[in-house]
Amino acid sequence: MVITLIILALSAFFFVNGKIRSDVVALCALVLLILCGILTPEEALSGFSNSIVIMMVGLFVVGGAIFQTGLAKMISSKILQLAGKSELKLFILIMLVTSAIGAFVSNTGTVALMLPIVVSMAVSANVSPSRFLMPLAFASSMGGMATLIGTPPNLVIQNALLEGGFEGLSFFSFTPVGIICVLIGIVVLIPLSRMFLVKKGEKKTENKSRKKSLKDLAYEYQIAQNLFRVGVKSDSTFRGKTLAELNITGEYNVTILEIRRESKSQNPFMKTIDQELAGPNTSLQIGDVLYVLGAFAQIELLTKDNNLDLLDTHTAEVSEEKVPHDMVFGEIGIAEVLLMPNSQLINRAVKDSGFREKYNINILGIQRGGKYLLQDLKDEKMHSGDALLVQGTWKDIARLNEVQSEWVVVGQPLAEAAKVTLDHKAPIAATIMILMIIAMVFDFIPVAPVAAVIVAALLMVLTGCLRNVEDAYKTINWESIVLIAAMLPMSLALEKTGASAMISSGLVSYLGDFGPIILLAGIYFTTSLLTMFISNTATAVLLAPIALKAALDIGVSPYPFLFAVTVAASMCFASPFSTPPNALVMSAGKYTFMDYVKVGLPLQVIMGIVMVLVLPLLFPF
Repeated sequence: MVITLIILALSAFFFVNGKIRSDVVALCALVLLILCGILTPEEALSGFSNSIVIMMVGLFVVGGAIFQTGLAKMISSKILQLAGKSELKLFILIMLVTSAIGAFVSNTGTVALMLPIVVSMAVSANVSPSRFLMPLAFASSMGGMATLIGTPPNLVIQNALLEGGFEGLSFFSFTPVGIICVLIGIVVLIPLSRMFLVKKGEKKTENKSRKKSLKDLAYEYQIAQNLFRVGVKSDSTFRGKTLAELNITGEYNVTILEIRRESKSQNPFMKTIDQELAGPNTSLQIGDVLYVLGAFAQIELLTKDNNLDLLDTHTAEVSEEKVPHDMVFGEIGIAEVLLMPNSQLINRAVKDSGFREKYNINILGIQRGGKYLLQDLKDEKMHSGDALLVQGTWKDIARLNEVQSEWVVVGQPLAEAAKVTLDHKAPIAATIMILMIIAMVFDFIPVAPVAAVIVAALLMVLTGCLRNVEDAYKTINWESIVLIAAMLPMSLALEKTGASAMISSGLVSYLGDFGPIILLAGIYFTTSLLTMFISNTATAVLLAPIALKAALDIGVSPYPFLFAVTVAASMCFASPFSTPPNALVMSAGKYTFMDYVKVGLPLQVIMGIVMVLVLPLLFPF
């Protein structure tokens, strides 16, 4: 038992530390349990064949198909348009729509879907997006409480009940709890978001009838102050060479964004300028005007070394007001891209991102924790939650939306972000999802829930709701799957060595004499505290058997205790790192850690107090 607890403590330490991926930590703990003889190899690997894990794989695929067909995006944007220009209506609708989608698909996917829509709607209503983005993340977690498949902890307590010999929960057993969570969230967040999430500088913007434009985005990242025009002269060393041959970024640490040259049109009455994205195979000609991004000193060196004509002489220190507002966005534009928590780009250098090679897109800047990184970008490693300012043709920027598992495009121009196209496969995806839910809800249909999910996932692929099998695999968050599969045997090890019994008896001996309500509160707030440092799924896996045993020890129903575990594990708002949705909106909303404490901690405490009082009414002792 001591060895098991040491392994658990070490796992918790590395989970909190965050320097090693959580799935790797869980696998290391699993291997140690085998090597120490606590679990047999069969017991240790049982998590990978557990119905919870298989069901989660299928649900990721089903959710991915719902996103890719445009079904969820169409429904959500149409409903949000009902809010018009009313800030309060928009706030309530965002909470309701997000929680409704979160009831059926992963909370991370829900936030990824809603982010660009909400940003667009907020700016259209002349409201700071930061007012809505944190509540958006919280609502996705609240909505997950409404159904059996809404969040992994719900599946965890279902598994604990079935293994304990109790009757399982139905698909909508969670719905009353989810509704209460959403109502509490709306009531508490309306004043808190108004007090703490609208920054002082942004309140002035709300009062002005202006929308965030592409120029605003450029000035936010200080692109205008560091953008220079350079002309190619007849005797320049650049003449006739491609950008790949010149290796300008490597030599001078500057970026050529685009090339403008006189049009080859034969129309004598109309002289126009062609706007061309700077690609590696672009060959430079006499008279080309290069738009170069970089420090003024580096631009000067570039022009002197290569006999180029410097057309702009403003320095980076020039005030924003004195910089001419002549940035023109035609076919080439800029957008903001937010990295997902499980993106393959995390810890990869900008030069190795593949944006230029795969999408013909340039990375111009990185926003991280309220700071803007604009120089020496090529060797800068990208972090989870980074916002990237990218440049490319609108067609290429639109292609970025195809990879929703890697990033979210949140800073497109309003007209582009508001566009919603309904794919012809959307009705098929909707039908498959509805049939899956029906099969899971009604007991007279002789199909096990896990089978219903797998069949639905297969149908999504076979009917073309996902382009191919590779796309289906990309929708799966493998880190979460491996984490759960590796942590499930940990609860078996705790039970097998008597550690669970010792912890639950300790809880009972300290709190049991005060009655089941106090014990329920102890389990709820213990889970809530742990979830601030460890993933909600891992916390639920560890505490579900302890809660079950504690309830049986005092002779009451385990249902309210297990619901306390799943609600507490899912309703963690006081930290940006407690859930992926919280981290996902941090950069987009320009939040600090203290913003989460100011808004999330009161909500988390109020939610806990209400749930401790309400759960015994819904599920009597």
